[in-house]
Amino acid sequence: MKIFLLLLLFLCEAQSRATSRPNFVVLIADDLGIGDPGCYGNKTLRTPNLDGLAKGGVKLTQHLAASPLCTPSRASLMTGRYSIRSGKWHLGIHCHNKTDFCHHPLNHGFDYFHGLPVTNLRDCKPGHGSVFTSGIRLLVFIPLQVIAIALLTLAVLKWLGLCHVPPAVFFCLVFLAALILASLLCFLHYFRPLNCFLFRNYDITQQPMSYDNLTQRLTEDASQFIRRNAETPFLLVMSYLQVHTALFASKDFAGKSQHGIYGDAVEEMDWSVGQIVNVLEELNLANDTLIYFTSDQGAHVEEVNSRGEMHGGSNGIYKGGKANNWEGGIRVPGLLRWPGVLQAGLEIDEPTTNMDIFPTVVKLAGSPLPEDRIIDGRDLMPLLLGKHQRSEHEFLFHYCNFYLNAVRWHPPNSTSIWKAFFFTPNFSPEGANGCFHTHVCLCYGHFVTHHHPPLLFDLSKDPRERNPVSPTTEPRFQEILETMQRAVDRHTQTVQRVPNQLSLWNLLWKPWLQMCCSSFFHLSCQCDQEKQDGRVSH
Repeated sequence: MKIFLLLLLFLCEAQSRATSRPNFVVLIADDLGIGDPGCYGNKTLRTPNLDGLAKGGVKLTQHLAASPLCTPSRASLMTGRYSIRSGKWHLGIHCHNKTDFCHHPLNHGFDYFHGLPVTNLRDCKPGHGSVFTSGIRLLVFIPLQVIAIALLTLAVLKWLGLCHVPPAVFFCLVFLAALILASLLCFLHYFRPLNCFLFRNYDITQQPMSYDNLTQRLTEDASQFIRRNAETPFLLVMSYLQVHTALFASKDFAGKSQHGIYGDAVEEMDWSVGQIVNVLEELNLANDTLIYFTSDQGAHVEEVNSRGEMHGGSNGIYKGGKANNWEGGIRVPGLLRWPGVLQAGLEIDEPTTNMDIFPTVVKLAGSPLPEDRIIDGRDLMPLLLGKHQRSEHEFLFHYCNFYLNAVRWHPPNSTSIWKAFFFTPNFSPEGANGCFHTHVCLCYGHFVTHHHPPLLFDLSKDPRERNPVSPTTEPRFQEILETMQRAVDRHTQTVQRVPNQLSLWNLLWKPWLQMCCSSFFHLSCQCDQEKQDGRVSH
């Protein structure tokens, strides 16, 4: 009887606390695989603080990224919608002029921003290679080779007297080669300062960005944000650069893990999570704060540097990785902690998605959901509190860019999780677990294989997606596919066309929108206010 009363008191307390307005801390890793944290089975990477979140809260074991790529996945997390609905496919700052800041977080509901407004790339860190190697070969080296062969051929023909070649032809070819080389040198020299910089609110604080103690600086600023807002409910979104390449770790973590620079970066990020939790506990805010940790998609398995070192993580038992919709690309860590409200040590194996965080936060904050748009996410609290035993997602749709790639079905009154692929990426080389020839898997043309009928798996029995079912192994094969197709038809009818943010005009570099902390005409774009100020926050 005493146990029952204690349990009843706990449930009443949890219900009462769940109806109050908590603080929210949303922690998003970049390219972290589900097989990387210790709480998801890794035995060699040290992640005690992530493991602590799992031990003190809820671990989701079928938590899914809404997209297997960074930006659309994050757009879905922030909006609660499939990114195909919003068209947010890229990062950026301005739309029309250098003062509109149309993509800036401060123009989308946030009160403070400190971080990298564009993409962390290998090119941002000297000595870590380039993501443009293939493009440089196609646009620079091959044209230079053609020009060299043309010059040599024309010179030989002229020397043999077989044809008359005006000097202007040689001059034009040499000039063209010089122009291509000059363009390459300018690109290599200016790309880093023009694209790798830190913002604080609307101001550039470091250009080019320095990786020295970067995690420590951002973590300290996040801690100061919590301290400044300790007396009022707040939302902190800590979006880590780790473990996207370029990989980095401070001196305190470099060379300390068993997995090279990738492991060092994971363990430093875990340290940062611990620092934020410590601040919450120091300020007696832990019991009033819902913490959510996830990754934007699975680990980038094709990430190998020029020396052959693996710079990508582990997706555990799951097939594939970043940029494809095999489970390794979309099944991600999902940890939630709210002491006194969420049961410690609980594991939930129902399908959930990062789109669910938006409606969960909005409802707990006491605000209504927008009524002028479709919200694809679902409030997680009934599932987390045990009021519901099943996910509200009967169907989930997996996109590869703007192509509908696969659909997931969790039938009522069934333990099965059906997943049907309309096409799958062609891994290369053959037998590999990724698309190493193209660095990421692509979604069109000869890079994919279309399936008629769709390739069907029961993930409840085959989570590794090794053995597709067939009419001979599954009597309801046709019925299952028909049900899933009807769901697809209903879904696609709700998707409206949006402006193409990958149009040629949007992809072209626009110098008049370029951010520079000094006059762009000085061609320097170098400053370090963070270092000069000796501080990390206002």
